[in-house]
Amino acid sequence: MKVAVLLSGGVDSSVALNLALQQGAQNVTAFYLKIWLEDELQYLGDCPWEEDLRFARAVCEKAGVDLQVVPLQEQYYQKVVEHTIAELKSGRTPSPDILCNQRIKFGEFMNSIDAGFDKIVSGHYAQIERKDDRYFLKRSPDPVKDQTYFLSYLSQRQLARAWFPIGGLHKTQVRQLAEKFDLPNKSRKDSQGICFLGKIKYPEFVKFHLGERSGDIVELGTNRVLGRHNGFWFHTIGQRQGLGLSGGPWFVVEKDCKKNIVYVVHKNDYHRQARKNLLVGGINWIPSPPDKTQLSTKLRHGPRLETCSIELTGQNRVAVVLENADQGIAPGQYAIFYDGDYCLGGGVIE
Repeated sequence: MKVAVLLSGGVDSSVALNLALQQGAQNVTAFYLKIWLEDELQYLGDCPWEEDLRFARAVCEKAGVDLQVVPLQEQYYQKVVEHTIAELKSGRTPSPDILCNQRIKFGEFMNSIDAGFDKIVSGHYAQIERKDDRYFLKRSPDPVKDQTYFLSYLSQRQLARAWFPIGGLHKTQVRQLAEKFDLPNKSRKDSQGICFLGKIKYPEFVKFHLGERSGDIVELGTNRVLGRHNGFWFHTIGQRQGLGLSGGPWFVVEKDCKKNIVYVVHKNDYHRQARKNLLVGGINWIPSPPDKTQLSTKLRHGPRLETCSIELTGQNRVAVVLENADQGIAPGQYAIFYDGDYCLGGGVIE
């Protein structure tokens, strides 16, 4: 079996590489995807990909595996960044990581490498099962680290070539394996940035592309100006942190993109913003549309699953009714559906 390993320089992908080798993979090549845009790096300061690449090379040297650097800057900008920025400018809440997995890691990269590679290994916390020539995506046993939400737009073709060696493990077990393998990066902290952007924080990424424009933070209902913000694109529905307002907690509930106004309500009134009904479009069903209407959903990445019922209103559109109302439903976010531990796919909240 010829195996390609996506190596980021972090602990998860490094353990995945070593587990693949331990499980019998012999013809292995590691790949580091370079998606940095040089003008971004000049603006944001230090170049964290150099440190990532240094760790990736050290891990490969210890494992006796070749490492290749694949430049995908142009493809990443066109297929992930442009969409993300357009969504933010329209007041919506995108998820770049879903696009990165679908369009870059298991899209452009998968299409660019030799077709002779049978599997593409990555350090994702998710499991793949094959039943009757169909591939199913299953949640990780670690509910906090589970990444099926971000993998929900993969196709059958993409899942057929994907291999997630750490998918059945908890994070603590992965850390233990890093010690066991004595990896050069065994003590490295997890990155908190988006996708392959590593140490770059999301607000910095947004600021680089959209800049800042001061506007009012207004209490919904009273039109009382409570403070100022640096651009509505920095804020999302349901946000509580980072508003800088006294007398809170306050929550973002609306945005006026034309007037650059962010509307908030106090915690005492926040429950009034909750709703149970939403429409979800652009659906990607991983195996096929479900034959049942009672499912669970994630409206954002995290361990929480919400019971819901769905009604198929078209091939790529569903009406959703939540069992419990949610105050933070934001257009542009993804609603991902589950049947027990199996991720069925999902779509974009309209």
